[in-house]
Amino acid sequence: MPRPIKLLIELLTELGDKGPDDYIPEDRALFAELREATNLGLIRCAEPQDDGTWKVNVWYKKALLAGFRLGQNFETTGFCRTGFFDKHTLPTRIIYMTDKVRVVPGGSSIRDGAFVGEGVIVMPPSYINVGAYVGADTLVDSHVLVGSCAQIGQRVHLSAGVQIGGVLEPVGSLPVIVEDDVVVGGNCGVYEGTVVKRRAVLGTGVILNGSTKVYDLVKERVLSREGDQPLTIPEGAVVVPGSRPAAGEFAKQNGLQVATPLIVKYRDERTDAATALEDALR
Repeated sequence: MPRPIKLLIELLTELGDKGPDDYIPEDRALFAELREATNLGLIRCAEPQDDGTWKVNVWYKKALLAGFRLGQNFETTGFCRTGFFDKHTLPTRIIYMTDKVRVVPGGSSIRDGAFVGEGVIVMPPSYINVGAYVGADTLVDSHVLVGSCAQIGQRVHLSAGVQIGGVLEPVGSLPVIVEDDVVVGGNCGVYEGTVVKRRAVLGTGVILNGSTKVYDLVKERVLSREGDQPLTIPEGAVVVPGSRPAAGEFAKQNGLQVATPLIVKYRDERTDAATALEDALR
């Protein structure tokens, strides 16, 4: 990390728990620098490692939380003259033509301090929160939430209604990770630090969180979060909604089932053809 940014982080994290009225304008200028460094992709909440794991940058999340403490509520006028009330240190990001991003009209918002790579398309209405990272050529479809600090790779398809959970606290917690070339089907939800490895496909309506068990029908195993290790969907896995019998005699008597994601195959040429992004959209 370049020395000026490292110094910036140190200064922000040293601000402590002072109240908003105790900060000086120079403190808030520091946080504006942090947001800009994030916009440019110079720093991010989590980074991939050579061994395929992810490292959480705790210093980044601490600095981001300092920005919330720095802020005071203020009113702005937005779409259709609607009033908004939020921390003045967390404004919406202004996208320029030089960013090479398409933000389609209709009510989407991107908070300043979120990286959005070249070629990204944001369909309305969608929301990308502070600290998020959205890689190049990703499609963010209608009614999609990319939560705070979520890390989305390149050429990802987040279909309509997808919810990607955010995380700020605890500061050491891994955010949701969706790696390159993943397809996330409509109305899916990915939460609580789940990692979706590259080229995986989540079928419509799959829900993944910290307590989810995923049954791999191909390799005959059960995947779940283990201690500090997040739930991880393997590379190229194709996951669909499924169910399993609920435990207990009462559940058995009443034929009750528990929703359970199932890995039914691993990605092949046929899957690639079915999930390819349409070039004409770009």
